[in-house]
Amino acid sequence: MHRRELLLAGLSLPVALALPAGSRAATAAGEAFDAGTVPALARALAAAPYRAPSRALPDALAGLGYDRYRDYRYRPDRALWHGQGRGFEAQFFHRGYMFLDRVDMHVVEGGRSRPFPYATGLFRFEHGVPAPPAGRDIGFAGFRLHGAVHQAGTLDEIAAFLGASYFRAVARGLGYGLSARGLALGSGDPGAEEFPVFRAFWLETPAPGAAEAVVHALLDSPSVAGAFRFAITAGADTVFDVDARLYPRVELATAGIAPLTSMYEFDAHDRAGIDDPRPAVHDSDGLALWLGSGEEAWRPLRNPRHVEHSGFQDRDPHGFGLMQRKRRFEDYQDLEAGYEKRPGCRVEPLDPWGEGEVHLVEIPTANEYADNIVAFWRPRAPLAPGREHRFRYRLHWSDGQAWMPGLARVVATRSGTLDGAPGRQYLVDFVGDRLPQGDGAVRVQASANAGELRNATAYRNPATGGWRVGLELLPGDAAAVELRLWLEGDAGRLSETWLSRWTP
Repeated sequence: MHRRELLLAGLSLPVALALPAGSRAATAAGEAFDAGTVPALARALAAAPYRAPSRALPDALAGLGYDRYRDYRYRPDRALWHGQGRGFEAQFFHRGYMFLDRVDMHVVEGGRSRPFPYATGLFRFEHGVPAPPAGRDIGFAGFRLHGAVHQAGTLDEIAAFLGASYFRAVARGLGYGLSARGLALGSGDPGAEEFPVFRAFWLETPAPGAAEAVVHALLDSPSVAGAFRFAITAGADTVFDVDARLYPRVELATAGIAPLTSMYEFDAHDRAGIDDPRPAVHDSDGLALWLGSGEEAWRPLRNPRHVEHSGFQDRDPHGFGLMQRKRRFEDYQDLEAGYEKRPGCRVEPLDPWGEGEVHLVEIPTANEYADNIVAFWRPRAPLAPGREHRFRYRLHWSDGQAWMPGLARVVATRSGTLDGAPGRQYLVDFVGDRLPQGDGAVRVQASANAGELRNATAYRNPATGGWRVGLELLPGDAAAVELRLWLEGDAGRLSETWLSRWTP
């Protein structure tokens, strides 16, 4: 993993956690393991006071910098399931640098679980980095999963779980980009954010030639414990089927379910004060929404001057995601970062989630090295302590989404100042087969909750084969303006809904 990937995985790590003695005994070598094992551990954790054991490591490990940490290399020939033809292998991350938390690893086979022990022989210690004392059980910081994603018969890295409850995945032809988390607590809200941690994993041994890997995880933090099951399938659409069971210790009013975390610095509609030779810098360029009503919407991301929250109230959403729609090298002109190859990730609820909102947090950033975008589902009712709250959903890591393929999609948003007036002008490009190729009837349906909209007009864009909408906003004395528009024809709606927010 490159420096930025390691930094993002370890942002704001909480104190270390360790399984209580009773929980360790429950998963000793050869102990029975089934679908109820990790939920039972999580319930037991939630019923007991939270404990935060020491994160102590030998000084040489605790004081590692980034470059020296990278010289702790897992030996590929010591990977779990190496050479067994099971379709997957697992390698493990060493503790050190900012990854101080010990994460216990277990292997499940034939309905029994056993610990996967740390040993110095699993790693190469390159360029003179210090090896831990022989025989000392340092433990691991996380793991990465390898499988056939880019071509059949070749096992490449497909997913990594490292730092707090962060994890990320790739899809065919794409690299790493945004992250997901097990749970968000207070993201972007006043006060300190709480970062739950995956403190133990159980990796089920795949059958020979398996297409799916199954991972169980135990989550814990001062406010909540949880049990997660991930069923992972790699491909052009890498899929995580997630079964999350949460057991709060206290009432959770700011819980973020299925949280996604990404980076957005600038693009053509949001580059005030930017002095950079690249046209755009971001892992994701928009929030995609498929509301319970059936409406599909696209909200371009922004790098605001202050932390901004947007809530899209809904009932039983069909899906949401942070996506990267721009897919050409020319869109970024960055030979090193390769932003055009960053995957998007969308969330598909597998059960009715009731009332709540898709919550978007946009945080100011002056660089591309830290995630500043968070999106998640926030239930309308707080999660009550003393009971189980279950959320099942599917994560799709891919180069796009096709919820309602008949609708035209937003492919670009541009904006700039108005000549001679205190306002903003916008250009929004739509592309899709439903749009007329000639001079058919295309009407703009546009609205704003404050200020005044002028000159909202749709016209053909020969360069894209689609249509462009131009409009002007005069905000007046409004502190913020929410904009929305879509295209209609004689037979009805032609496009998804474009959403945007203006602030001074």
